[in-house]
Amino acid sequence: MSNHVMKVAFLGLGVMGFPMAGYLQQKGYHVTVYNRTLGKAELWVTQYGGKAALTPASAAADADIVFMCVGNDDDVRSVVYGEEGVLTSLRAGSILVDHTTASADLARELAQAAAAKGIGFLDAPVSGGQAGAEKGILTVMVGGESAVFAKAEAAMQSYARCVKLLGPAGSGQLAKMVNQICIAGVVQGLAEALNFAKNAGLDGAAVVEVISQGAASSWQMQNRSLTMLDDKFDFGFAVDWMRKDLAIALNEARKNGSALPLTALVDQFYAEVQQMGGNRWDTSSLIKRLTR
Repeated sequence: MSNHVMKVAFLGLGVMGFPMAGYLQQKGYHVTVYNRTLGKAELWVTQYGGKAALTPASAAADADIVFMCVGNDDDVRSVVYGEEGVLTSLRAGSILVDHTTASADLARELAQAAAAKGIGFLDAPVSGGQAGAEKGILTVMVGGESAVFAKAEAAMQSYARCVKLLGPAGSGQLAKMVNQICIAGVVQGLAEALNFAKNAGLDGAAVVEVISQGAASSWQMQNRSLTMLDDKFDFGFAVDWMRKDLAIALNEARKNGSALPLTALVDQFYAEVQQMGGNRWDTSSLIKRLTR
């Protein structure tokens, strides 16, 4: 693959996929994009160059690597299978990379379906949110075979600061579940603490300035505490998406025998935020339940 400019396809130009595909084009890959609404694909071409395709199959036709970043398991299946799906046109020896946060079961299913056609598959969900995608500093958690990973790693590094293979197919998705489980508990703890500080008559920002120097610090505290105090929740990763991710994690936990009492509780708190009309607020909006 190294003796020619690699051709890649990118399917799904949402808040994550749009800049990710852009970085691939800027790093010298020949990029063909596909999006369910063609206007978004045309806008991408206007901004970055490359070309747009009308179907997943035509986008993937001569690609060395096809990247997907869509909504959920069903969305992934809709671009992979069927007459216009990528599996009809991908050639043997090419690689399919799924950046969607989806189930580990789907990853294993796709790995088998791809292998039957001589195609490599990696499940590669990302963390870092919209800002991470726009700055090209995502974390990519990958499942699949090491030989396949070796061929796709450099391309993924176009938009990432950390790309790591964690095990066989499904391992990337499982790692993303670990990531979301961690975030759920941390954000709830931060929400309770900030609400407590306010009710105690403290200057929340001043308290954060002090405790963020010590053991209580976290990415959420560093990046979201002041906006939580200011009642601002427009930072990309929506509550609706977090609930989708937590449902995947809770379902997997039932299968592998893990107790997730805190995660289940925080998922219900997010359901309350949805009932308050906060579907599109970001995950730090957990504090709204406490301050209403």
